[in-house]
Amino acid sequence: MTSAQFEISETLEQLSQLAPTGYALGIHIEYTTPKFMFQTYPKAWLDYYSSNGLVMSDPMVAWAFQNEGSNRWSNLEDPAGVMAKAAEHGMTYGLVISVVSEDSRTICGFANADREFNDAEIAKIQALITSIHANTAETAQLDDATVEQLKRMSIMVTHPGS
Repeated sequence: MTSAQFEISETLEQLSQLAPTGYALGIHIEYTTPKFMFQTYPKAWLDYYSSNGLVMSDPMVAWAFQNEGSNRWSNLEDPAGVMAKAAEHGMTYGLVISVVSEDSRTICGFANADREFNDAEIAKIQALITSIHANTAETAQLDDATVEQLKRMSIMVTHPGS
């Protein structure tokens, strides 16, 4: 494992501890496709979200494409009720982070079942995401083995047991 792989693996573990109900990281989104995607939200939610095409009405996604920084889900306008559906799947509280550099954007959501994220947790999560964004900004600088391992990690995190 390279130092970049180790650092990202360690960061994902820290994010799992900070967001006990799961997260979704879309790293370096170009148009609508991220270079790397990591998701640990409950499978039932991922299935529901996907099968109902909620990305088009997700206030977290809309906010993250229009803003940079962080925002609690409770502060987002949600006319389609996406956050209410998330709460039905155990994701009552959440946080969105958007990091932008040059022509690249990283969008991440984090969930907690029992309470809002506090300011210290938000600052820590934002620092970790900014680090991942910076460390993967130029995949051309990463060796092929590292890029391939990151893609495998993405599949393992998003689809455990695959």
